[in-house]
Amino acid sequence: MRSPSGARPSSGGGAAAEDDFAFYYSFLQDAAAASPLALDETVAAAAMPNNRRRKRGGDDSIKDGPPAGNNGRKRSIATIITSLAALEAEGHADSAGAADASRRELALLESNADNKSQAMMDYFAKMEGSFDADAESEAAARSRRSQLSASAAAAAVVAAEEAATNTAASASPPRAGHHQRRLWVKDRSQAWWDQCNSPDFPEAEFRRAFRMGRETFDMICDALGSAVAKEDTMLRAAIPVRQRVAVCIWRLATGEPLRLVSKRFGLGISTCHKLVLEVCGAIKSVLMPRFLQWPDEAAAGRFKEGFERSFGVPGVIGAMYTTHIPIIAPKISVAAYFNRRHTERNQKTSYSITLQGVVGPDRAFTDVCIGWPGSMPDDQVLEKSMLHQRAAAGMMHDACLVGGASYPLMDWVLVPYTHQNLTWTQHAFNEKVGDIRNVAVEAFARLKTRWACLQKRTEVKLQDLPVVLGACCVLHNICEMRREELEPEVQFALFDDDTMPETPVRSETAKQERDSIAHNLLHRGFAGTTFF
Repeated sequence: MRSPSGARPSSGGGAAAEDDFAFYYSFLQDAAAASPLALDETVAAAAMPNNRRRKRGGDDSIKDGPPAGNNGRKRSIATIITSLAALEAEGHADSAGAADASRRELALLESNADNKSQAMMDYFAKMEGSFDADAESEAAARSRRSQLSASAAAAAVVAAEEAATNTAASASPPRAGHHQRRLWVKDRSQAWWDQCNSPDFPEAEFRRAFRMGRETFDMICDALGSAVAKEDTMLRAAIPVRQRVAVCIWRLATGEPLRLVSKRFGLGISTCHKLVLEVCGAIKSVLMPRFLQWPDEAAAGRFKEGFERSFGVPGVIGAMYTTHIPIIAPKISVAAYFNRRHTERNQKTSYSITLQGVVGPDRAFTDVCIGWPGSMPDDQVLEKSMLHQRAAAGMMHDACLVGGASYPLMDWVLVPYTHQNLTWTQHAFNEKVGDIRNVAVEAFARLKTRWACLQKRTEVKLQDLPVVLGACCVLHNICEMRREELEPEVQFALFDDDTMPETPVRSETAKQERDSIAHNLLHRGFAGTTFF
């Protein structure tokens, strides 16, 4: 029977045919009861597919009118149901056949893909084995060649030593500790350095090349001997201490590129670069504690007396200044090292780091702060320096430092008046403070004159620059203490842009003290007359 909704009931297993028969039989009975003519047309349409009429004999034939009786109608319904069931079975068979064909095709494709993958793996395995065999044979050949080369070099060395021994009587004796140069070392000329190292070399020429006399150079070599000396090896003789120090000092003094340093001293470029850094590090670790240090109580007293005797300003132990050292554009934090003021003045993109220094009356440095980016103003560099921490810890010996207008007025920093419409007293004070500041300016000018590497962009990496600049400051102090003079024609014109601090006055007590000093200068006759 039909379901209440008129849909065909679904079933599974062996009951499918019986359900189909019941469904179709019930449907056709209803149709026959409703219209015998419609039933005959339905029977004809189901019994004659593709518009072909099949003739049947006896009671099974289809006539134009309704069937003669109920038996004929039932036989027609059974025939139709059987045909429909056969058609449905044929459709199921076709679907099953298509599914089997798809499965067979998929299995064939998978089998072909597996075969191709296996073939590729076998090919790669064979190629890898071939490469391994070639590498092993090449390594073996290289090992044999190296053994033959070592044997030949050893034989040549033995022959050279025997020849040198046979001719030792006629040849000049070699230097102490000097071994025969091996064949694999590139032969470079050291004629220029041998000439400079000779006792007959003129003192003026030596001073022009190294910015110091021979006695000062010998003192530095003796002080650094234990720190930079190397021992000879079986392969080559070590570079002497004097030559190591000379490479560094000549590079700092001239600022020439490493390829010219290499030609001058007969050494490799990388060797010269390594020597410069090693000697600069030794100068910072060995000589800086001796020649660049903050003054103690006794030295601070001498500095106060010297500045007051020369300029009339009491309680000053040093003059402060900040200069910029040009560098190549760094790979990181480029904006921090960009120097806008130098770029605008020179019309060329400039990058720099700062060098802040405090100078005593003898134009020698007593404190340096190196390496802050060039975009920082002078007052911020001062706040980040060890000098600021030293002052906060009370190590200024009840004294002050004199700086320019780029520094703020504080209890331990004395700066000139910067407002408009100055009085005569303030003009006189600014003149004296400017004279003291010029001591630091002159010291920095002599520093850059003596060590030309500070005048232009250097090849030294940014992380190594503080060591190199510190070594330049130490060597400057040594030369100033030993009265090493500079040639007038090589004087460097120092020029740095002053920046105004955000807060020019940071202490009311310091402001009153400055007014008192300015008043005493004018009434004690220490003020000049250039402001009139």
